Amino acid sequence: MPDIIQLLPGPVADQIAAGEVIQRPASVVKELLENSIDAGSERVSLIVKDAGKTLIQVVDNGSGMSEVDGRMCFERHATSKIRTADDLFSIQTKGFRGEAMASIAAIAHVEMRSRTEDLELGTEIVIEGSKVQKQEPCSCAVGTNISIRNLFFNVPARRKFLKSDPVEMRHIIEEFTRVAMAHPAISFEMAHNGNDLFDLPIAKLKQRILHISGRKFEQRLVPVEEKTDIATVSGFVGKPEFARKTRGEQYFFVNERFIKSAYLNHAVSTAFQGLLPSDLFPSYYLFISLPPTDIDINIHPTKTEIKFSEERNIYAIVRSAVKHSLGQFNIAPSLDFEQETAFNVPLVKKGASIAPPIRVDFDPSSFLAAGTRTQVKSEDWKELHAITQEAKHFDIGPPLQSEQRVSPDWSEERPNSALSTYQLHNKYILAHLRSGFTIVDQRRAHERILFEELMASLKGHKIASQQLLFPTEVSLGRSEIVLLQSMEKDLELLGVQIGAFNEDHVVVQGLPPQAEESGAEDLICGLLEAEKNSADELGTVRQEKLAARMAKSMAIPMGKKLGTEEMNDIIDRLFACDMPYYTASGKPTVITFSLEELDKRFDR
Repeated sequence: MPDIIQLLPGPVADQIAAGEVIQRPASVVKELLENSIDAGSERVSLIVKDAGKTLIQVVDNGSGMSEVDGRMCFERHATSKIRTADDLFSIQTKGFRGEAMASIAAIAHVEMRSRTEDLELGTEIVIEGSKVQKQEPCSCAVGTNISIRNLFFNVPARRKFLKSDPVEMRHIIEEFTRVAMAHPAISFEMAHNGNDLFDLPIAKLKQRILHISGRKFEQRLVPVEEKTDIATVSGFVGKPEFARKTRGEQYFFVNERFIKSAYLNHAVSTAFQGLLPSDLFPSYYLFISLPPTDIDINIHPTKTEIKFSEERNIYAIVRSAVKHSLGQFNIAPSLDFEQETAFNVPLVKKGASIAPPIRVDFDPSSFLAAGTRTQVKSEDWKELHAITQEAKHFDIGPPLQSEQRVSPDWSEERPNSALSTYQLHNKYILAHLRSGFTIVDQRRAHERILFEELMASLKGHKIASQQLLFPTEVSLGRSEIVLLQSMEKDLELLGVQIGAFNEDHVVVQGLPPQAEESGAEDLICGLLEAEKNSADELGTVRQEKLAARMAKSMAIPMGKKLGTEEMNDIIDRLFACDMPYYTASGKPTVITFSLEELDKRFDR
């Protein structure tokens, strides 16, 4: 049998290796910016065209490279950062593997000009698909000017799977802001298709954050500072009242390197425990400094994941630092002792009267007829309570085909009586059926109704927008604003009108008639979160997620008292839906009880 294993040709091996490091244009941006920082630059400019598909250019005033170094930087595993394996555990620079430039050169057209301060002339190198086309002396400024054109030109399959320009641009802005935020002592500029997006001067950390996220964040930030023998934690966290439904403003940096860590994110979330509801996320910009020997950054090609030698201690330090900061600024109680619940008496203002809260969950007028008071036994209420409690334990499963009979026959089964519906605890609607009764979750039912209406609008039936008397400003980060701009057509179909896109906020001028004017910010943030989670999905799936999130934001809240007409309207509209029994996320909207089930409970 002949030998079948052979070495891959160099260009093929380079393209395969490039796939691990260069996943999209944003990967190129990250590697080039980090190289400029390693070169000691004080000023870095990023120029992008067509979301990086046509051009990515980085210009810096760093140390530059000689003729030999300029050529060697494109060789795989050629690096100035390490000499021995032990150096991997004392890395102070961003790059060290010697893979990035070789990977970029394997899948793009590269042109680089670079000069060191001690030379009068620099060197110019042109590479296409790993092949050096030209290298010659040139006149250029001190530093490096590198242009990456036609990314993935020789790997059409990879280029085909790139997303739309707005999506790719969002990833580029994310990489740019991560690098720029970690290095406030360096000025950064960014332009896309001739439009200036960022101009970040040298500043302190807080000013850099405000330049990126917007001036309105100044009153929202609480400083964090904690020094221990193991590590130092510094930076800022957002005040709880400014928490949002998106995770956009969450940054961890370890030794000035952006990282992703669900473990440390949990530490921050724990510090905010009791201050935020589960559907809101705090913002934070946290910098962790510790000896390089205590971390391993060589576990992932993109270097965004690291390992700590003392992971549990770092978790405790981060949690303690955030909790202490919140307590120090009177945002959270600094004492965390467990106490008897009997002593949890709320504070009252001087002179205010103290009275126990009284809650009324029913309308007494429902029990008055012809001026005579109807006597209701407590046992009757207990039985009704038992029935509703039992409903929680029913596994109704997916809708059966036979259940669909409820929809067309609904109007026949509902009595023509003003008391045919009843609101229970301002959460559920109880309604009579000819064969029993049904319990409708009022919020989920309204959510389903809105979802189907919004899906219809996305298919071309535009929802009328209601103009706001006073346009609302919503503060957003630059990447979120770019993403929102890419959603503008869908927003118009959904009845959301954005009047202006500014550097750090947008102006909402119109909302769907069902939306509350005060909820404009929550609505916008919810749509952004849905878009972030579905940007890579197919068109229909993406639209469904947008509609589902918007319906959830606009649905009537639990605890809202409804009149009889409102309850009947919800029921009629619900059972006119294509799928009335579940929300878009698959949660049940209706639970039905037959007379047979009730008879069994009463042993009849």
